[in-house]
Amino acid sequence: MSDRIPDAQNRKKILKHMILQLHSGEAPEEVKNRLALWLQKIPYQDVVEVEQELMAEGLPQEEVLRLCDVHARVLEGKIDRTGTPAVGPGHPVEILKRENSALEKVVERLQELYSRSGSVKTPEQARILVSGMAELFNSLAQVALHYAKKENLVFPYLEKQGITGPPKVMWSKHDETRRMLKAAQQVLGVSGTISSGDLEAMVETVLKPASQSILEMILKEEEIFFPMCLDKITEKDWREIGRQMPEIGFCLIEAGADRKPAEEPGEIQDAGILDGTLTLPTGTLNAAELTSLLNTVPFDITFVDSDDKVRYFSQGKERIFARNRSILGRDVRLCHPTSSVHVVEKILADFKSGKRDSAPFWIKLGKKFIHIEYFALRDGKGRYLGTLEVSQDLTLKKSLKGEQRLLSYES
Repeated sequence: MSDRIPDAQNRKKILKHMILQLHSGEAPEEVKNRLALWLQKIPYQDVVEVEQELMAEGLPQEEVLRLCDVHARVLEGKIDRTGTPAVGPGHPVEILKRENSALEKVVERLQELYSRSGSVKTPEQARILVSGMAELFNSLAQVALHYAKKENLVFPYLEKQGITGPPKVMWSKHDETRRMLKAAQQVLGVSGTISSGDLEAMVETVLKPASQSILEMILKEEEIFFPMCLDKITEKDWREIGRQMPEIGFCLIEAGADRKPAEEPGEIQDAGILDGTLTLPTGTLNAAELTSLLNTVPFDITFVDSDDKVRYFSQGKERIFARNRSILGRDVRLCHPTSSVHVVEKILADFKSGKRDSAPFWIKLGKKFIHIEYFALRDGKGRYLGTLEVSQDLTLKKSLKGEQRLLSYES
C-alpha cells in the first residue's frame, strides 16, 4: 500500500480497517507503525465516528473498550486539534482540564515513589514508602468526582446529539479505573510489613496499572473527548452544565476556584402545567406518571398545607396507617388523639418559625419497625409551604447484611 496520506474521504475507512486489524491481531506492530506514518493529522471527528460505527456494526463494547487503549496510544499527539474552540476560565472544560492537571501531578509524585521501591532495605523504609503511596492514592480516588461530572452532566448532552458509542466506552473505562483504584487502596491498606521484592511486585502488578489508567483517560479526554464536546455542545448547554457542577463537587481543585459561566435570564423555566404535563425544574411528568410515582415510592406520604389542612396522601400497595379521602381538607389536629395534639402543634409551630426542619420518630407496630418523620416544606425564599409526613416500614431493611449490587441482579 502507498505511504501517501489518505484524503478526507478515505481516511476514516482506512482508520476503521486498521483498528479492526488490531482487533484481529493481524501484524499489530506493523499496523501501528503504518497508522502512525499515514495518519499524522487525524481530525478527532474521524476517531469518534469510527468508534460509533464499529459498535453499530456489532463489535462488542468490550472489544471497543480494549481497542481504544491501543489506538489512543497509537494516535497520541497525532490527532489534529486545529480549530478546537478555546475556553476561558470557569468554562466546564477548563475546570475538567484543571482537574486533569492536578491528577497528573499526583501521578508524578507516585512515579517518584515507584522508582524508590526497588531500593528499600528495611521494613521501616517500606512502611514509610507504602504510607506515602496510600496517601497519594487517597487523593487519586477523587477522580470519581471528575468522572461523575462527565457521566451525569456531559454525556447526556452528547447523547442528545446522537453520540452514544463513545460515552458508553468511556463510562466502562471509568468503571475499570475505579475498580483498579479500589484494589490499589486495599493492598496498600493491608500491606503491613512488606519486603522489597513484594513491594516491587505490588507496584508493578497493582499500583502502576491503576495510576496509568488515569493517565490514559486524561489522554483520551484531551485528544478526543474535549474537542468533540466543544464542537457538539452549545454554549447554552455548557452554562447549564457549569451551574450543576458544584452539586457533584470538584477533583483536587478548590471548589471556589471555578468561576461559573454567567447565567442568561429566563433560561430556567418556572414550574407549570401545559397540555397536561407538569414541568418542574428537574424534569416533566404527566398526571398518570406522577400518580404512579407517588404511589410506588416505598413509603407513605401525607401532605399538610400551610393552613394545617390535609391536602394529599399517597396510595401505596401496603399503607402503614389507614387513609381515606374523607380526611382531605381536614385540620391535621383532628387527625390525632387528644393526648398528642399538643405535640403536633409544637411541631407545626417549630416548622413555621424556622426553628426545626424535621421531626423523626420510630415505633414498634406488632412485629414491624416503623419510622415516621415530618418535614417542613419551604419555597426558594424559605417561606413555609406545609408539612410532609413520611412513614416507612424498616423491618426488612434493618435485617440486611453484606451487599446486593446492581451487577448481582438476577431476573
